[in-house]
Amino acid sequence: MRAIRIHQYGAASVIQEEDVSRPVPGRGDVLIQVAATSFNPSDVGLRRGLLRSVVPLDLPYTLGGDVAGTIVEVGDSVHTFAVGDRVIGRLDTGGAAAEYVTAAADTVVTAPTAVSLPYAAAIPIAGVTAWQAVFEHAGVKAGQRVLVNGAGGGVGGFAVQLAKHAGAHVIATASRRSADVVRQLGADKIVDYRVTPLGEALDGPVDVILNFVVVGVRQAATLMSLVRPGGIVVSATVALQAPTGSAVTAVRFVARNDTSHLAALVKLVDAGAVRLDIAASRPLADLASVHREAESGHLRGKTILVP
Repeated sequence: MRAIRIHQYGAASVIQEEDVSRPVPGRGDVLIQVAATSFNPSDVGLRRGLLRSVVPLDLPYTLGGDVAGTIVEVGDSVHTFAVGDRVIGRLDTGGAAAEYVTAAADTVVTAPTAVSLPYAAAIPIAGVTAWQAVFEHAGVKAGQRVLVNGAGGGVGGFAVQLAKHAGAHVIATASRRSADVVRQLGADKIVDYRVTPLGEALDGPVDVILNFVVVGVRQAATLMSLVRPGGIVVSATVALQAPTGSAVTAVRFVARNDTSHLAALVKLVDAGAVRLDIAASRPLADLASVHREAESGHLRGKTILVP
């Protein structure tokens, strides 16, 4: 079968398409015929070796942490799924950038029916990260003012919708090219801080900031100054420090694989409460090009890759 792998850390040129043996499901596993995987910004750091202290790779490594596909074989002791079931999941050991991949049965959930199976590959990593930011760490509630910093990305787009679903007033930072889509996702106000300083655009402090972009020291200080006393800043990227003596809580987190959160997202997608912002559908063979475009800042939304 075809698989997209790396044999060493480095630039996008280390990404290679190869012929490898089809995997065999072990006890408790399912074999999935991949309908699609998706690109996540963290994939760049993974490929470059920037995350090796947190996520060491067993090289050669098949890329692809998100999977959507159809089960074609089940291993021993699997009773929750059967051949023909359509599933999605987050694969902490990668492998979805291929025609087939094995996964532990308890790490996948039934795919949504309201969207095409390949599109559903956009949900697991980005969606669960947003879910944990909004509900688990920030505890967003109805009536709160929530600022989503980086709403034009995959995680930010989910966060806008989930905060809105919780009943919050959502302010989103987005570039001009992303503004229309972010507005359609439910943001009450769009701010392009490269045109208008955030402090001027907000018209008062916010209760919650959800940060999904890498910010510098000056930007971090600006963000912290926008939160009311007793408010909270949750960051899925860099750690943001609350000023000394401040009554603001700052939390940095790394999303964990949680199928209960993923299943809850599937229900919201099927109910029409959460939509998928698929910016592009590309052949799996384009994965190296997608990495290059991401590093040059030319990607927005979610890109899915189809074998």
